[in-house]
Amino acid sequence: MHHLRVYEIYDSIQGESTLAGMACTLIRLAGCPLRCTYCDTPRAIPTDSGHSMAIDAMIRQVVASDRPLVLLTGGEPLSQRHSIELLTRLLALDCMVQLETAGAYSVKEVPVGVRRIIDIKTPGSGEVERNCIENLACLTAGDEIKFVLTGRSDYVWARNFIREHQLDRGDIPLLFSPAWGQIVPGDLCAWVLKDHLPVRMQMQMHKAIWGSEAEGV
Repeated sequence: MHHLRVYEIYDSIQGESTLAGMACTLIRLAGCPLRCTYCDTPRAIPTDSGHSMAIDAMIRQVVASDRPLVLLTGGEPLSQRHSIELLTRLLALDCMVQLETAGAYSVKEVPVGVRRIIDIKTPGSGEVERNCIENLACLTAGDEIKFVLTGRSDYVWARNFIREHQLDRGDIPLLFSPAWGQIVPGDLCAWVLKDHLPVRMQMQMHKAIWGSEAEGV
């Protein structure tokens, strides 16, 4: 029986992505090799944080919660070798499955049907060199690309990245997320409107509802 290192599992709403506002069971795995400057879950970075949990037990908890959506996040979920097995098991349930990944690991082995959210790291994250560009060619319907922006320079970088990689075709949703407390959302809106970028603004709904420091919601 395979186990994963789990930081927390709880019921909430999906605060981001095109499914924002949907009731959701969130599975946060522990451990992340990245050190993004704006990380809002630094407590889940250590590989020995959280606790070991059997995949069977995780599936039972998701089934008992009976939500229309389950989100696997971290930490960095793909840094744990059995995360693919968990995703495969989740797909067999009667719910949608999302994976949020920093984009430093290949998503080629992620099973078809999982909605992948690739977080493209901007220079302001401090981890821009970790982007696995090959992941862009793997994306299909249901997947999304997210950029967390810390300021104007990150915005310009993301705008140029979108154009360079021809991501403005419209088939994959592009999400612009202002780093909490680091950029005025109204400024970001103005830049997007001025440049006619085909992106969707998102505001981390869960933080707006429960506050930026709340845990387990």
